[in-house]
Amino acid sequence: MKKTLYLMRHGQTLFNLQHKIQGWCDSPLTELGIKQAKVAEKWFKDHDITFDHAYSSTSERCCDTLELVTDMPYVRTKGLKENYYGELEGESERLNSHLTPKDCETFYLQYKGESSNTTRDRMVKTLTDIMSKEDHHSVLAVSHGGACFNFLRAFQDPMEELKKGFGNCCIFIYEFDNGTFTLKDVIRHQI
Repeated sequence: MKKTLYLMRHGQTLFNLQHKIQGWCDSPLTELGIKQAKVAEKWFKDHDITFDHAYSSTSERCCDTLELVTDMPYVRTKGLKENYYGELEGESERLNSHLTPKDCETFYLQYKGESSNTTRDRMVKTLTDIMSKEDHHSVLAVSHGGACFNFLRAFQDPMEELKKGFGNCCIFIYEFDNGTFTLKDVIRHQI
């Protein structure tokens, strides 16, 4: 049976605005981030999309985004967390702006962070476990830009989608069938 996963990135945060590496550290949503979440909420309502379950990364920025999109109960899970950047957490993005996706597989290890492959595998396991539950047919999961990118690269070359941007509150729509995820669309709101 085909199911639908709506994997969404959190709204803009103070660290996004300041161009800081966020990872497992956190910062609050900005006014724009709140507006982005409300635009996503409206998009779901306008398309008559309802969820039978909702999940969020344990990061405050994801929980706050989800709570603006829906008032339904949800589960917080560490499996949806962002890549851990180790000693680079909270530092300027200029320290990693030169990296390619391939570089990210090992770059953060020297700073006691994690490989992007670890993030990919964690996201795949978490979302497969979630979507494999019998009563999970239309699921909202709020996560992070890097985590969403690494999840996508488990199933296809993500570079074409990356070129279009993984902006705050973009929504990745996946079909889940027989244990396999297929990207069907990416909703990008320009605000």
